[in-house]
Parts: sequence; C-alpha cells; structure tokens
Amino acid sequence: MAQNNQKRGPKQFLQFGVIGFANAAIDIGTLNLLLLFFHTDDRWLLLLYNTIAYILAVVNSYYWNASITFERSAQGSNRQRILFIIQGLVSLGVNNLVFIGINELMQLLGVNNWLRYNVAKGLAMFLSFLASFFMVKYFVFRDYGKRYINDEN
Repeated sequence: MAQNNQKRGPKQFLQFGVIGFANAAIDIGTLNLLLLFFHTDDRWLLLLYNTIAYILAVVNSYYWNASITFERSAQGSNRQRILFIIQGLVSLGVNNLVFIGINELMQLLGVNNWLRYNVAKGLAMFLSFLASFFMVKYFVFRDYGKRYINDEN
C-alpha cells in the first residue's frame, strides 16, 4: 500500500494541477470581469471581488477533485464536505492576504492597476493552490487506511 500511495502522489498532484488551471481561469477571469465592469481601488471591494472569484473556483475544484483526483477516498459525506469548506476558508484566507498584500506593495511601487491586480492574483492563486492541495489530500480526502486490491494506479 505504501508503494501505491507513492505512485498516486505525483499523479494526484498532476491531476490537481490540471484542475487547478481550470480553476485559475475561472478565478482570474471572474476577478477581471468584475474589475472591468465595476473598477475600483477600494481595498474592501477588491477583497469582495477576490472572494467571489475564489468561491466560484473552489466550487468547481470540489466537483472535479472529488470526481477525479481523490475519487478513491471521496465519499460525498457531510464530514468531507464540511472539511472541504474549512480548508476552502483557510485557502481563501491565504489567497486574500497574499492578494491584498502584494497589491498594496505593488501600488506603493507605482505599478499600474491591471498589472498589479493580475500579478497579485497569480501569486495568491499559486500559494493557495499549494496550501489547498496538501489540506485536501491529507485532511479532507485522506484514505483512512483503505486497502485497494489489484490497484495498478
């Protein structure tokens, strides 16, 4: 089983990454649409826009990661849903802190709005992606000692 888990680790990370690209498109696309239609430099509105964009990406993430990446251990139980929400809130906190922090730093450096929003969002997505992967793998969808017979993956 230990060998099986080692084989699944890189494959899971790759699957999580591919799904993460789709989530990134949803996340950054939503943020840019909100900024295009309702431009602002207000920190609280930026936080709201970032949160809306992140929540849409997380909903997409749950569906695809439960269906593909962690399908062996995803039970669809209330417990897993609650744990996923908790990890989503932690990742949202990481995402928002990085987004606002980098945005403010780049604003002090005089970087134009579009560039600073997107660079800040990119860094925020990357760091929350890493945090989310480990929390989902080891906290939400962990195997709890399940044994898989004739598993070739």
